Amino acid sequence: MWDIPNGQVAVDEGFAGVFGLPPSADPVSYTIDRLLEAVHPDDKPGVDAAIAACLADLGHYRHQYRVRGHEGRYAWVEAVGRVEADAQGQARRFPGVLLDLEARRAVEAERDRVTDELRRLTDTLEQRVADRTAELMHAEEQLRQAQKMEAVGQLTGGLAHDFNNLLAGISGSLEMIGTRLAQGRFAEVEKYLAMAQAAGRRAAALTHRLLAFSRRQTLDPRPTDINDLINGMADLVRRTVGPAIAVECVGAAGLWTALVDASQLENALLNLCLNARDAMPDGGRITIETANRWFDARSADAHEIPPGQYLSLCVSDTGVGMSADVIAKAFDPFFTTKPLGQGTGLGLSMIYGFAKQSGGHARIYSEEGSGTTVCIYLPRYYGAEQAQGELSGHFMSATDPAPAPGQGTVLVVDDEPLVRMLVVTALEDMGHHVLEAEDGAQGLKILQSDAPIDMLVTDVGLPGGMNGRQMVDAARSHRPATPVLFITGYAENAIIGSGHLEPGMQILTKPFAVGDLEQRVRTMLTGR
Repeated sequence: MWDIPNGQVAVDEGFAGVFGLPPSADPVSYTIDRLLEAVHPDDKPGVDAAIAACLADLGHYRHQYRVRGHEGRYAWVEAVGRVEADAQGQARRFPGVLLDLEARRAVEAERDRVTDELRRLTDTLEQRVADRTAELMHAEEQLRQAQKMEAVGQLTGGLAHDFNNLLAGISGSLEMIGTRLAQGRFAEVEKYLAMAQAAGRRAAALTHRLLAFSRRQTLDPRPTDINDLINGMADLVRRTVGPAIAVECVGAAGLWTALVDASQLENALLNLCLNARDAMPDGGRITIETANRWFDARSADAHEIPPGQYLSLCVSDTGVGMSADVIAKAFDPFFTTKPLGQGTGLGLSMIYGFAKQSGGHARIYSEEGSGTTVCIYLPRYYGAEQAQGELSGHFMSATDPAPAPGQGTVLVVDDEPLVRMLVVTALEDMGHHVLEAEDGAQGLKILQSDAPIDMLVTDVGLPGGMNGRQMVDAARSHRPATPVLFITGYAENAIIGSGHLEPGMQILTKPFAVGDLEQRVRTMLTGR
């Protein structure tokens, strides 16, 4: 209570403590000037002005300022009061209370700090999200790279294991042949020759599977009736899987035509049936089923193929099934659940690569104990049907007579001397006159000359900046009717011509048997 005329202010213990005055259980009086000495110098002018205004207007008083306590520390307070006047309107008393604002000020300061922090976080949120996303993408890329390196290590390890076995068989057989020839034991040579040839065929099959997995094998897609293909293989499949397993073929009526390499599809189907057999050691049932499928945008995205019309070829078994972890790895190269030495782990990866290279996809549907279904999806062929006799595609001129055996002139273009020598020797043994070139430039020079050439046998991958297909295209204007046999062990379909060969062109994949080469040349030259 401030007694205005005499300038004395009676304060209680709490009020005195805030202003740094000695505490007392009873109210103690101090002069107003003594109290105002504790006000912060920066706040003193405002306090004086507020008090003067209140005294002049005889109104209510409310003001916040800082005062110095016992330890010399300033604290925020709020003074609230009113001026009471006498009958003549003179200010007499000034009752009031003092409110401690420190706790409220601390809350407000924290609120302001949090607000500023939120504002700062909001301002930088986009950048922080971008930075975090970049970190996650970098971590994901590192993980993918580690997985790739693991897959490459698995791939090379499996290759080394399989090829060491094959090379041991080939080199050992050749060594024994040399020994037996030196000993004059010629009767035993044929046995070791057969062993070396068998190992060579297994090596060729392994490289074909690798190329299928990597989607780099050379395909020869033709319009194919999948139902006819399955029916033609049904007996072979039944004999292969054995009498303990029933084989059922369910071909869809009105099945669309597929554009696919039929021989590779037959290999894929046989591999799927062999896998199904191995999953049913105690016998069971294999169902081979075809269907027309139309994938809209959503279902196509789920199958990882473009939307459109497809044919499905599915092989189902009643075997042990697969867990989710096994399904996730089933298409990986050299992954197998079979015991060591009983499988290379390339079968499903080859099927997957073949399906993707053919413009389709492969999927596995399975549960443990409930069997497995593997489906190959192939794009529908919309072109006109081809007669069966046209599939060989001879590109002979209608007016040119077919050369008789032994009368043809064949140009051989290959940069590998050993392969070129093998092809030239085989053709000369057939009675053909053979011209040779080691690269595309030399081959094109001969093709653009006036030399009589009845057929061209060329590798696809040639040095010097011109591959075999480019050489053939460049020579087409000069020799439009010359049949061409491409021999290749690794070729993108784009090199062959977007996966489609023109009439008069065929492919022979390395490594090949000499007999297959001779038969192919004879057929292309004579039509027989």
